[in-house]
Amino acid sequence: MPVKPLVLVALLAAGCSAPAPSFTATLTSPTDVVLGWPDDGAGHRVEYANDPAGPWTTLRFLPAHTTSYHHPDLIPETPFYYRVQPFTGPVSTDLSTVVSGDTVTFTWADRASDEAGFLLEIRRPGAPEFDPVEVTGPDVTTCALSLLPGEAGSAFQLRALHYGPLSPVVHQSTGKETQ
Repeated sequence: MPVKPLVLVALLAAGCSAPAPSFTATLTSPTDVVLGWPDDGAGHRVEYANDPAGPWTTLRFLPAHTTSYHHPDLIPETPFYYRVQPFTGPVSTDLSTVVSGDTVTFTWADRASDEAGFLLEIRRPGAPEFDPVEVTGPDVTTCALSLLPGEAGSAFQLRALHYGPLSPVVHQSTGKETQ
């Protein structure tokens, strides 16, 4: 049923407006973009391309409840297209580790039949939460990670990775680099 003009005018006068976009890209300097999205409780994979058709490059896997990403020091006067994709998945209870020097080798049983891959997460000493550190393909049951300075004594967890729907694509073009 169409909205009558008088009702539409009343709604506009009452301060009703379109909902805020759920995924945004803001140019915070001529060569820095900050992305933002609402907290949906999931982790997010952040991707970019220089053409809306791709190819797409993963910038980072971000932990649950993270609602922004800073993409700094970009090429001046260049278009950047962004999208995010939520991910979830149960934490595995059978992660085994073998440490050799600064390298940790992880093995696990693949108990999921429909995973998109596996996500290894690290909680560095003193950190409150786990942070994604490595992603594998589906049906993989081992990976190795070289520890960085300060990561000795870290805790690790692994989750079967399941993706949600991709966000709409947002766009920003960088400006001229300042001298």
